[in-house]
Amino acid sequence: FPSHDKVDNGYAVIRFLPPPPNEDVPFVRVFEHGFKGPTGLWYIENSLTTIGQTDPVGELNSKLWNSTTDDESPARKQARAQKRKLTFISNIYVIQDQNNPENNSKVFLFKFGKKIFDKLNEAMNPQFADEDALNPFDFWAGANFKLKIRNVEGYRNYDKSEFATSGPLFGGNDEKLEAIWKKEHSLQEFLDPKHFKAHEVLKARLEKVHSYRDWE
Repeated sequence: FPSHDKVDNGYAVIRFLPPPPNEDVPFVRVFEHGFKGPTGLWYIENSLTTIGQTDPVGELNSKLWNSTTDDESPARKQARAQKRKLTFISNIYVIQDQNNPENNSKVFLFKFGKKIFDKLNEAMNPQFADEDALNPFDFWAGANFKLKIRNVEGYRNYDKSEFATSGPLFGGNDEKLEAIWKKEHSLQEFLDPKHFKAHEVLKARLEKVHSYRDWE
C-alpha cells in the first residue's frame, strides 16, 4: 500500500491511528534480514533483535567487520550488505487511494521505513519555535498524511510526503471514531516469539547461505 501507477508513482491520503484495543503503542519496530550470501543462496528472516535476543547474522557481521580494518574489503562489504533492515508497522485509515479507490474508508496495517518514520518524528518533535508539535496518532489532534511516492532513479522516494493541517478525523464524531478503532489490527502480534525462529535454526540456515570459512 498504496497502489502504484505504471511508472511506480503513488498518492494516497491516510490517517495514522492510535493504539488498537488493549495495546499501549501506536506502532511497532521490526528488524529483518534479506540478502544473498556468497553461495548465491538467499537469507530472508526476521531478526531476533526485534524481541531483544541475539541474532546469528549480527554475530557473523561483527566477526566479518572486525576481521579487517579495510573498509573496502570483501568482509566489510558483505557485512554492510547483510545489515538488518528496520521497518515500522502501524494501523492506518485510508481517506483516499488515488489508484485504488476500493481501499478508501478502510483500515489497513501499514509497513513503512525510516523515511516516513522521520516525518512522524519531525511532526512530534518540531525543530523550530514557530512549529507546533503534532501527535500523528491522535484521532482529534492528529492530521491527515499525504503519502506521495515517486520513482527516483529506480527507487521509491517519499520525500514529498507531508502532513496536512491538524484536525479531528470525522470532525470528532465519537461513534465513527470508535467504529474505526474497533477495526484496528493487533500490533503486538508482530512481536510474538512464535513468529521468530530459534537462534540455532537461523544459524543453520545462515551456514547454508554462507561459506563455512566465515564461521571459522
